[in-house]
Amino acid sequence: MPIDPAQRDFDLIIFGATGFTGRLVAEYLLKTYGAAGEVAWAVAGRSAVKLDAVMDEIGAPKSLPRLAADASDAASLAALVARTRVVVTTVGPYQLYGEPLVVACAAAGTDYVDLCGEPGWMAQMIARHGTAAKASGARIVFSCGFDSIPFDLGVVFLQTEARKTSGAPAAAVHGRVRGMKGGFSGGTVASLLATVEATDRDPTLAKVLADPFALTEGFQGPAQPSGDEPAYDATLDAWAAPFVMATINAKTVHRTNALTGHSFGEGFTYDEMMLTGRGEKGEKRAKSVAAAARLQTALMGFAPTRALVRLFLPKPGQGPSKAEREAGSFDVVFHGATPDGKVHKVSVKGDKDPGYGCTCGMIAESGLALAKDVGRNVTPGGVWTPGAAMAEPLIARLQAKAGMVFAVEG
Repeated sequence: MPIDPAQRDFDLIIFGATGFTGRLVAEYLLKTYGAAGEVAWAVAGRSAVKLDAVMDEIGAPKSLPRLAADASDAASLAALVARTRVVVTTVGPYQLYGEPLVVACAAAGTDYVDLCGEPGWMAQMIARHGTAAKASGARIVFSCGFDSIPFDLGVVFLQTEARKTSGAPAAAVHGRVRGMKGGFSGGTVASLLATVEATDRDPTLAKVLADPFALTEGFQGPAQPSGDEPAYDATLDAWAAPFVMATINAKTVHRTNALTGHSFGEGFTYDEMMLTGRGEKGEKRAKSVAAAARLQTALMGFAPTRALVRLFLPKPGQGPSKAEREAGSFDVVFHGATPDGKVHKVSVKGDKDPGYGCTCGMIAESGLALAKDVGRNVTPGGVWTPGAAMAEPLIARLQAKAGMVFAVEG
C-alpha cells in the first residue's frame, strides 16, 4: 500500500543533483525558495561525497537534506521515492537510466517529472507502467523542460483564449519560434545519440519518431503538416524553416489533446517551425536551414559521424556557462483561426537560455505544481503531459517565479 503523499517528508526531491542540469535545478530552488520554509525539498545522487561537494559549491546549507540513491539500484530508489510527494529527475538519457525510477514511482504513488525528449522511450513507459500509475495514484509527467512546456502550454493558452473570446477552439494551431538564443549541454547530445542508436538497433522505433500520434494510445488523427520544408507564414508575413524539436513537441501537444477528451477537436492539426525572416532574405535563409537539417539527419545515421559528435561536442556534465545562460532567451508565437473567422495569436517568452536557464525553473515549478496546486481529484494517477495535468497553475507559477511570460497578441 503506497504511503499517503500528505505524510511524506518532502514536497520534492531532485534526483541527479550532481549533474549539470540537476545542479541548476538545486540552485534555482535555493535562490527562489531557500533551503527551508514553504517548500520542503532535498537533493539526491549516486555519490554522497560528490553530492556534498556540489551542494557546498552552490552555497547550500548543511541543513539541506542530501540523500544517496542509485538509478540502477531498485531498493535505493524505492526508499527514496517513499519519502517525497514528487521526484524531479534530470538523470538521462532516460532510455538508458530512467525506467527503474518510473517503476518505483508508479509502485509507490509518487509523482514524477523529467526533462525527457525521447519519444520512443516515452511510448514504452506509457504502455508498460501507465496502468500501475493509475492504480497507485502516481502522476508521471514527461517533458517538463524546454521540450515541451513552452509549446504544450502555449497551445493550451491559445485554445483557452480562443474559447473565451470566440466560444470554440482553433482547429489548427501553428507554433513558430520567433527568437531563441542558447546552447546545448552534454546531456542533450547524449540523449540525441542514444535515440539514433536505439533506432539502429530497433528500426520499428523510426515509425514512433515519425508518427505525431505515437503517444495517443490508439487514437490516430488526421494527416499533419510536416514542417520539413520551407514555408511562408501569411499570418506572420515571414518565412519559416524546420525546427529541431518539433517532432517531440507535436507528440506532446497531441497527447494533451487526447488526455483532455480531445478538447481541441479530433480533427486538430499542429505544426511547429522556426521563423527565418521576411522577403527574399527570409526565404533564402529558410531554404538553407532546411537543407542543413536534411544533411544533419542523414549524417547522424552513420556511426563515424556519431563518434565525431562525441569527440567534439560537450560531454555529459558540461553545458553553457552562467554568462551564456543569463544572456539567453526564447520567444515562441502561436496562431490559429476559430470558426468565427478570428485569428488568435499568443506568445510564450523566457528571459534566459531556454535549455538550461529557463528549463531549471520549468521542471522545478512543474514538480511544485503537482505537490502543492493540483489535487489527485483533479489530476488522478497516470501518465500525463504538462498541459493536461497542470496547465493553469503551472502557467501561473512560471510567470510568477521562473521569468516566463504568456501573452495574448491578437
